Amino acid sequence: MHPYVQLAKEAVELWIKEHKKPDKNNKKSPLFERKGACFCTIYKNKELRGCIGTIFPLHDSLYEEIIENAISAATRDPRFEPVRVEELDLLEYKVDVLSEIFPVKDLGKLNPKVNGIIIKQGSKQALLLPDLEGVDTVEDQIRIVKMKAGIFNDLPCDYFTFTVERFS
Repeated sequence: MHPYVQLAKEAVELWIKEHKKPDKNNKKSPLFERKGACFCTIYKNKELRGCIGTIFPLHDSLYEEIIENAISAATRDPRFEPVRVEELDLLEYKVDVLSEIFPVKDLGKLNPKVNGIIIKQGSKQALLLPDLEGVDTVEDQIRIVKMKAGIFNDLPCDYFTFTVERFS
């Protein structure tokens, strides 16, 4: 198991069982030293159980970013009830570390298997990670990310893209 995924798992289990977080001074690898945004996704029986992340890093290290996002995915995703102790052995984890974000000049050049997409229109904003099951075209991405953002009009939007390093 990759250290990022192991940390996400440890963070969720420690939080759910003891309401504690891993010690931020106990970074086990130089991989955690860099600053970066990430998304932590939790699955139960291959079905989505929670997914929370950051577009821009909010913490001083990826170590802290993963801990906070993993715990949030387990306890604060509004689509799901918080994870319970009896579920812990059934969970699988994925950590996506985001690249730098770039404005999209030509939507047609995006590849939904490689490029994530962010949409902004006024105060509305949403993100869709790349390489999601059932999202095969840029049109699929745009439709889904608009729906997530609550954008139901054809007014101009700003689009941004990024890639991820995916660990599972």
